[in-house]
Amino acid sequence: MPDVELAGKRRWVGLAVLALSLGLVVLDGTIVGVSLPVIIADLKLSLTDGVWVNSLYSVVFAALLLTAGRLGDRMGRRRLLIAGILAFVLGSVLAALSTGAAALIAARAVQGVGGALILPSTLSTVNATFRGKDRAVAFGVWGAVMSGAAALGPLLGGLLTTYASWHWIFWVNVPLGIAIVIAAVIVVDETVGDDSRGTDLIGPVLAAIGFGALVFGLIEGANLGWWTPQAELAIGGWNWGTDAAVSPVPVALAVGLVFVAAFVLYERALGRTGRTRILDTALFTIPSFSWGNLTAALVAVGEFALIFVLPLYLVTALGLDTLGAGFVLVAMAGGAFVAGASARHLAGALGASKVVVLGLGLEVIGTAATAVIVQLQFGPWWVAGALLVYGVGVGLASAQVTSLVLGDVPVEQSGAGSAVQSTVRQVGSALGSAMGGSVLTAVLGTRVLHGVDVGDFAHASAVAVWFSTGLLAVGLFSATRLAASAGKPARSVALAR
Repeated sequence: MPDVELAGKRRWVGLAVLALSLGLVVLDGTIVGVSLPVIIADLKLSLTDGVWVNSLYSVVFAALLLTAGRLGDRMGRRRLLIAGILAFVLGSVLAALSTGAAALIAARAVQGVGGALILPSTLSTVNATFRGKDRAVAFGVWGAVMSGAAALGPLLGGLLTTYASWHWIFWVNVPLGIAIVIAAVIVVDETVGDDSRGTDLIGPVLAAIGFGALVFGLIEGANLGWWTPQAELAIGGWNWGTDAAVSPVPVALAVGLVFVAAFVLYERALGRTGRTRILDTALFTIPSFSWGNLTAALVAVGEFALIFVLPLYLVTALGLDTLGAGFVLVAMAGGAFVAGASARHLAGALGASKVVVLGLGLEVIGTAATAVIVQLQFGPWWVAGALLVYGVGVGLASAQVTSLVLGDVPVEQSGAGSAVQSTVRQVGSALGSAMGGSVLTAVLGTRVLHGVDVGDFAHASAVAVWFSTGLLAVGLFSATRLAASAGKPARSVALAR
């Protein structure tokens, strides 16, 4: 067989390995969500602890994502991928062995490090390996694996938790991760990018502190008090007591806002002097990029608030086991998978912007229906029906938002634009879990799920879903602005070249 033909086949086998690497990260997000009620019960976690299990993973993921892509350019993308898989496997082992809240939350942070290394290395390798029509096919496979893994997660989580134990949702990553590492060494070619640009070390630190403090404030507000101290905060040997003048929560929120603002100003200053930066703030002078990322952020916050609340509702209020909850939640992922596959054809007929608006409209209708169904405590298949509508909306909108966000970005800036959008989604997912959990805790008036009244929990869940609906409604408005701004030139700020 000619060497060229062998090399061609090797690329496609390598694509399968890259897609499986991405699938591992996507699967972990949905598999943990459906298993969370059992984890909370088994480890006797508070509701706040449960939020941290979900959110810290996304916070770490988002904090490292922009830097990780640049790191792959310097050290090699295959090397970065292997490092990410190994970190993810280590985090999975630590999570599976966890016997308490602190250990599990720390393990999820390690998994977040792994995920942040895996995502940009897979995307950059696909981008560097394939050209022309092959690249379009490769990204189609990449997207299909993302959707398929998201759909498989609730069912696999339900099966493992019901017939084995919740520990196996993490153990399953170990053999898969090891197999991917071996395959990557054999069939994935090493690629590198331009490593002459230097590294921005201060920006990621400012962003991590800022977003971390914001998420801390949102998660701990109901526990520590939004203004007046309601509980003591102990960190090592240092205590913030209930006799303090103010709760640590508003302080954390203020610190978060200051550091996020400092991050943006610092990145702008780097841009003016021509030095390396992880965020090209000039991209936000492109109207479609700004509105598109705002839309993506609102959708992510609403989506992950919903995903956090619903498994708890299905298990706690409706009495389902995790497998039953998984079957209900798979309606959402299934709708997204089917709609995502047809969105390209619909966009060809209607235009991408109209498909995004249509998708967001269906998301609002689906979540509003879910809120009513949850409040009235209708059966699980009513919930599944509403989630199917929501999932179709997710599939239509998500499949086209990326093309609109990046459509007006100069080709040489597309990598930076993609990294910003991925980071925005991860920040949104962290804030969504935090806000959903905070609303649930605030309405319930307790962080303990054991013994909670079913009617009270249903009401609190409905309020949280209405909160998600409100965010998606704002996202729908943002989507209309995105549609109106597509194709408009950037404002008078030069993009970095």
